[in-house]
Amino acid sequence: MINILLFLVFLAAIVVFAVFVVRFVIARERTLARWNDERTDSITSSLESSSPRGWLSAWLYLAGYRSPFAVPVFIVATLVFGLLGFGAATLFVLSGVQGLMERTVVLVPGGVGETFLPVVWVAPWIIAILLICLPLTIVRSARRHRVQLMEQDLPLAMELMATLSEAGLGFDSALIRILKTRLAGRPLAEELRMYQADLLAGRSRVESLRRLSGRVRIGSISILVSALVQAEHMGMGIAKVLRIQADDVRARRRERAIAFANALPVKRLFPLVICFLPGLFVWTLGPAFVQLFKLTETFTRGGGF
Repeated sequence: MINILLFLVFLAAIVVFAVFVVRFVIARERTLARWNDERTDSITSSLESSSPRGWLSAWLYLAGYRSPFAVPVFIVATLVFGLLGFGAATLFVLSGVQGLMERTVVLVPGGVGETFLPVVWVAPWIIAILLICLPLTIVRSARRHRVQLMEQDLPLAMELMATLSEAGLGFDSALIRILKTRLAGRPLAEELRMYQADLLAGRSRVESLRRLSGRVRIGSISILVSALVQAEHMGMGIAKVLRIQADDVRARRRERAIAFANALPVKRLFPLVICFLPGLFVWTLGPAFVQLFKLTETFTRGGGF
């Protein structure tokens, strides 16, 4: 009974702390928004105004969650899954599953099962942590998927833009043609349409490109934007710059693929040692060890008697 009361007090403390954290985050978001609204228009402000104010809004924005209600939904989802996690941990303890696991593990002969008791003790908290981190994991996965799609489409888009520019079309006309290809409906096409919207709103090309880089925050696109801005300032040909950048992006993708292939044997070593080999040892040597433990326990009891 005392353990249950202590757990409920701890759960109440966690809920109160979460409420204070949510209030602090919302107040900080409002303060940053109010402060950014009062800033003067410059290159830095154009970069920062291309994405929402506040670190949480910007993080969700980069992952593709751009609804005005993205931040409240994320906070509410985190709180809900946090309560579900603590509820699942409480149910795991009060239902007797943890006690049954303890009794089952202790029954392993030779005292080997006692080494796994800490895992059984922390199992409810592992379940709670996994449920609490579920919204965070979903957002991170969406961000990685979005970055992967953009990096896949960027070399093809730059090759097409370079080819169309060499054929005599301007940068904006080539961009319109590209948006009608298979890139339509993908994240890169959405960002390029926002770039066109910035141009139609009266912003200069340099400012629109900087806003594009600030919205995406991907290394390859930032390098491309820097090259296009430099070409715009120096009056260079866009076709040559795009061709060079397309070759550079393909070379970087090839280097990353080679590095990933070289690192794959080392990455496979840990799952092999942690997951595969213990099961193999238990399957092949488990019966022999059980008989050895029983024999040792028999000799120990016999000597004590």
